[in-house]
Amino acid sequence: MQLPILRRMGASPSMVRQRVTASPHYRDGEFRSHEPTHVVATSEAEGPGNLALTMLREFGRGRPKGTVPVVKPQHPHEPADLAVTWYGHATSVLELDGRRFLLDPVFGNRASPSAVVGPKRLHPVPARIAEIPRLDAVVISHDHYDHLDEPSIRQLERTHRPHYVVPLGVDEHLRAWGVPAGRITSLDWREQTEIAGIRLTCTEARHFSGRGFVRNQSLWAAWSFHGPRHSVFFGGDSGPTHRYTDIGTDLGPFDLTLIPIGAYSVHWPDIHLDPQQAVDAHVEVNRGGTESVLLPIHWATFNLATHWWSEPIRWARRAAAARGVRLVAPRVGTRIQLSDNDIDEVVAAHQDPWWEACAAPLDRD
Repeated sequence: MQLPILRRMGASPSMVRQRVTASPHYRDGEFRSHEPTHVVATSEAEGPGNLALTMLREFGRGRPKGTVPVVKPQHPHEPADLAVTWYGHATSVLELDGRRFLLDPVFGNRASPSAVVGPKRLHPVPARIAEIPRLDAVVISHDHYDHLDEPSIRQLERTHRPHYVVPLGVDEHLRAWGVPAGRITSLDWREQTEIAGIRLTCTEARHFSGRGFVRNQSLWAAWSFHGPRHSVFFGGDSGPTHRYTDIGTDLGPFDLTLIPIGAYSVHWPDIHLDPQQAVDAHVEVNRGGTESVLLPIHWATFNLATHWWSEPIRWARRAAAARGVRLVAPRVGTRIQLSDNDIDEVVAAHQDPWWEACAAPLDRD
């Protein structure tokens, strides 16, 4: 019998490698972003010491001091033309032109192959997978544990048996967990598929992949969704990249973007966006326009960096205001319906700084 920690790790690097080597983006034994990515061991910007010392000194900043408020999601039986429910971190339920998609489903207690060690959830999951109505597809950005969770996939297989749309190589993990190949679509950058009348495009991101000691054997990606009436951009996980401008030119603008704002550091400037960069990315994928709504994701749920817990949303709100971007900041679990409503009124309804009540005394503007 396979040990749980090995099962949760998914397919071996050699199994994934056999699936992906024909991709033009797989070179010299690994996938590569269009721009290089670095982790900086030392940084004058964070004072004396190195990455390890910074983590020891400041890692506790990434936890709230009070209880994070969570709202019970209210999903309609029939999906709306445009709505989104943020479950925390990157996990979200997207409703688009009458279809429903689950993005980066992580419902487990830890973003880790272990049930006892690794980043622990900072707030409860707002609802169980079984409580989400029928899904047209599950869409995954990459194979890191805070975006792809084996226990959550098993729950989905017990309750929904959905179709999965994933980047190249991530399909091998799903197959290793018992998902039939016929319910998996795996794509390379700029390849497309259609799910229930919605066109999904796998787009570039600047990041990396890996669930063990070997990196970059599966692809990482952002996703664009285009329906008959509305379009959405899901950033997944990425550092700053000139590809956002290309995505905007080729696929934008969008009615809604979900873009990561958290887990940034001067020690890894290329693999995660900071909030200012996230707002800039939102504008770039929208061809310079500011009519689209930005939902910031990838914060509040796991302690993955050394910045203060609520710093990403505080900084993102300031950056969005400076650029005239419509940003919403909902409590975890809140459903935001943008169709059939006045957009400015919807945005105004989701500006309450709810994080102030549970942030640390120094975690303030």
